Amino acid sequence: MANSFATRLAAALLVACLATAARADDETPQPSPSPSAQAPSGQKGRAGRGEGASPGANAAGSGSTPEQHRLPPDSTTKQSVALPGRTLNFSATAGSIRVFDDKGEALADVAYTSYQLDGAEKASRPVTFLFNGGPGSASAWLQFGNVGPWRLPFDGDGAVSSASPELQPNADTWLDFTDLVFIDPVGTGDSRFVTTSEEARKRFFTVDGDASSIALVIRRWLEKYDRLTSPKFVTGESYGGIRGPKVVRNLQMQQGVGPRGLILISPVLDFRDYTGSSLLQYVASLPRHRRHGRQAKGPVTRENLADVEAYARGDFLLDLVKGQADTEATTRLADKVAGLTGIDQAVSRRLAGRFDIGEFRREFDRKNGKVTGRYDASVEGFDPYPDSSYFRFNDPSGDPLMAPLTSAAVDLTTRRLNWRPDGSYQLLSENVNKAWEFGHGINPTESVTQLRQMLALDPKLKLLIGHGLFDLATPYFASKIILDQLPAFAGPSRTKLVVYPGGHMFYSRDSSRQAFRKEVEALVK
Repeated sequence: MANSFATRLAAALLVACLATAARADDETPQPSPSPSAQAPSGQKGRAGRGEGASPGANAAGSGSTPEQHRLPPDSTTKQSVALPGRTLNFSATAGSIRVFDDKGEALADVAYTSYQLDGAEKASRPVTFLFNGGPGSASAWLQFGNVGPWRLPFDGDGAVSSASPELQPNADTWLDFTDLVFIDPVGTGDSRFVTTSEEARKRFFTVDGDASSIALVIRRWLEKYDRLTSPKFVTGESYGGIRGPKVVRNLQMQQGVGPRGLILISPVLDFRDYTGSSLLQYVASLPRHRRHGRQAKGPVTRENLADVEAYARGDFLLDLVKGQADTEATTRLADKVAGLTGIDQAVSRRLAGRFDIGEFRREFDRKNGKVTGRYDASVEGFDPYPDSSYFRFNDPSGDPLMAPLTSAAVDLTTRRLNWRPDGSYQLLSENVNKAWEFGHGINPTESVTQLRQMLALDPKLKLLIGHGLFDLATPYFASKIILDQLPAFAGPSRTKLVVYPGGHMFYSRDSSRQAFRKEVEALVK
């Protein structure tokens, strides 16, 4: 109880600190910590550049000041991209916003990349703030896979580690109808701590502290670029489903900023649906397992899965509730799941028809020594240890993108945008992920509470959620179940779920990316 109270108190203090007293300043030098402040050390990660200071880890050992690790001044350049039927001229800025505590001590430099269309009226021009999830992920996935003015192919020949990192003009960019600001939370991308206080650093790696810091950065960016009167939208991917609603709620209640819409891509909204003894994890995952089985036989749409959704909510759930003590119900369920997925009946019976992600990924095509992707189950790769009793494989649908995406992000920032931070760029920081404090106690991490609150507070605010059919990480059916529980005031006129062929990054497929862009444009306009 004491530990739980302490954790909640620390998170609450950060919320209050960042929301009411923190400030950003790009020009004036700020007070340095005491001479005992500590210098950063190298950070291990699956992708990075250089051997210098890590943006996300200040380890104990030597004295330093925040200014030694400060990011360079913002760089704004004029850019132009020729696209089918039009040419977009815009200002691109790579820079950072420094966050302080209530005593004026520097805490962190939060990096961002923004694109603002030339000639637009600021007061009426929409602006969208985007971030990924992880926790520990930079925003490059959304920027270069989906939304920004330049794009890197995430499929075909582009989905291998040795693929060229050269960016191409993105005909499906959202810049036509909204300005764009990509935010990298502390410890990701080039964002970094400048404080050497371990206590302050830890607060950024909490659910509420993270959301508060991002909301603060959004407000400061709006102030810095005179955009407080612009229509504002927030977009989050994956863990962004937890982060996004909490950021919007903080903007509404703490920052004095009212977003008009929240766009979530492949979100997780409630971790209770994925872990522990919750039966909903099996209900939510059944359609995704079935769609992969059907994908092998030809194209799949959500309409093809209507029967599986009905079964998941009906007889499947009833047999689950009866439990394994009811051997007849368990056998019936296991055999049905085997028939739906194509997995060996004996394996399904051994697992009582209850497959977690790792088990499904390995068992689906184990006879050929293959494993499916976690991000995209339609992608298969070799199991490096096919005879092992343990799961010892990575994600063939996500890991190959790490190298080209990291190189593309660094090349754009340093060469085209003329912004050259020192240290390592962190596309996906394992250190941040491992250090993340999800909280303890009887209330697991979820954002459905904030979804309800923000929709109830502002009757004009809208929510758009997009999912991929073959996503094993965050199944669309989990979001469907949650949306169906919302009160009438948050009905279909304000909340919408769209599902496309593809995986976690369904936008890697041209048709899915283009269809989702139309949905976003309709929401923003």
